Amino acid sequence: MSENSLLLPCSYMSPGQSKTEEESFINAEKTLTTRRHYCLTGRSMLDVGKWPVFALLPPEELRLIRQACVFGSAGNEAIYVTVTDEVFALGTNCSGCLGLGDVQSTIEPRRVDVLCGKKIVSLSYGTGPHVVIATADGEVYAWGHNGYSQLGNGTTNHGLTPTQVSTNLLNKKVTEVACGSHHTIARTTDGEVYAWGYNNSGQVGSGSTANQPTPRRVSSCLQNKVVVNIACGQLCSMAVLDNGETYGWGYNCNGQLGLGNNGNQQTPCRIAALQGINIVQIACGYAHTLALTDDGFIYAWGANSYGQLGTGNKCNQALPVLVNIEKERFVEVAACHTSHTSAAKTQSGQVLMWGQCRGQAVASPHLTHFASTDDVFACFATPAVTWHLLTVDGDDYLTVAQSLKKEFDSPEISDLKFLVDGKSIHVHKALLKIRCEHFRALLSETDQESIEIHQFSYLVYRAFLEYLYTDTINLPPEDAIGLLDLATFYRETRLKKLCQETIKRGISEENAITLLSAAVKYEAQDLEDFCFKFCVNHLTAVTQTQAFADMDHDLLKNFISKASRYGAFKN
Repeated sequence: MSENSLLLPCSYMSPGQSKTEEESFINAEKTLTTRRHYCLTGRSMLDVGKWPVFALLPPEELRLIRQACVFGSAGNEAIYVTVTDEVFALGTNCSGCLGLGDVQSTIEPRRVDVLCGKKIVSLSYGTGPHVVIATADGEVYAWGHNGYSQLGNGTTNHGLTPTQVSTNLLNKKVTEVACGSHHTIARTTDGEVYAWGYNNSGQVGSGSTANQPTPRRVSSCLQNKVVVNIACGQLCSMAVLDNGETYGWGYNCNGQLGLGNNGNQQTPCRIAALQGINIVQIACGYAHTLALTDDGFIYAWGANSYGQLGTGNKCNQALPVLVNIEKERFVEVAACHTSHTSAAKTQSGQVLMWGQCRGQAVASPHLTHFASTDDVFACFATPAVTWHLLTVDGDDYLTVAQSLKKEFDSPEISDLKFLVDGKSIHVHKALLKIRCEHFRALLSETDQESIEIHQFSYLVYRAFLEYLYTDTINLPPEDAIGLLDLATFYRETRLKKLCQETIKRGISEENAITLLSAAVKYEAQDLEDFCFKFCVNHLTAVTQTQAFADMDHDLLKNFISKASRYGAFKN
């Protein structure tokens, strides 16, 4: 997409938006994007330098940032982690939310000693603000505003330094945290959810509206179920289960729980309207919710006065509605409980945004040329905050891995080339011997400088060799089946797993049977289970595809038998 093809045609203007307003909108984003490209001389600045709170940091300090979170009523507070796992904070420090031991504002970064070396894996914040993190060891720390016990320490005293949240969590490993305005929820590795803090609308899921001073497990309908994703709106909580079901509880006057009514819920309630639709990610705005399905579609519900549901109008929706965007499948949805802005990213990396964008109501998704959903919130959300913990890839120096990646298929210093489909791929014998048992044996028996490959395509073989240099695979999901074949042939167990994960991301009703057949053929059990489950959950559509009609007889017989045991044919 060219630099000038910024937005979709004017037919995507929100209702009541004039041509002049649309031109102003386009010019605003062009200016911001131009400034972004002008300022960013290195990729490390690409992810954090665009937030105003970091404007005074010199480039050499920005390049050291590896994680960052911007929050506060005006996007005026920030916490970040450096390459050496040191934690710094800067900003206005309302209610001691910077964790520095005082309430003094600071324009220059100050180190948060107690968090250094903790390895933060999840971070969220409220509007008080209060801040909660989960570490790699599964510990939870909280600090800042505590007027409603949202720090989980049993008091209502503000916390000036990060303190471990211990009640009911000491023997648990927490991997994800989410904050509403003044409440907090946490998800453990075994899929349990704990909640604490403000509970005027039932958002802690305890069955009452009394504030919850310490972490309490959210059970009720979630008992014996495994939660894999959590999110919070201002006064509500959402959870996604491992089977794709979605539950909500708390404030619901705008329909943000997706239950078809406007009544608050004091315990988790399943969104029945999503029956048979498998949700894999959920994101909450101020009073609206976005959900991403396993086949790359987006559903939205709740408040819509700014067009944040992307339906083309400003009518609230108490039931999930499909966001009708004629694009390829989506891989991420983004929203933040401090704003009415929505964003999403497609499989090819295109980013769309809608809702409240720099004060304007954008009722239909607009295509941008931003590189990530983070850019949307930096440049268009009010306030300009991060919607999740931002992870930065720095490039201030080349690591060993980066150096190897740079030299892949570079003819200058290579000592071997593979010829596949008439094309050359330049590699290094020593690296191939180190990385792959097949090549260790092959190259020890030959001193050839050129080897022809006939069994696999150029696309697949290049992806395999690139994997040996990078530990990642760079193939579209539909082409990863060929690489799975190669991984099976070369007995590359880890590559086989990566192929399965890539194929999973590309599954659809049209290709599910084809992928299931491939999984069976290459004895990829995890992929087979995933494809089978997808087929059963989308059974009507899958059985109408040509691939199902052409299905191998034995595989069809086994599929029907297994699906029957799974309960697929029960009324």
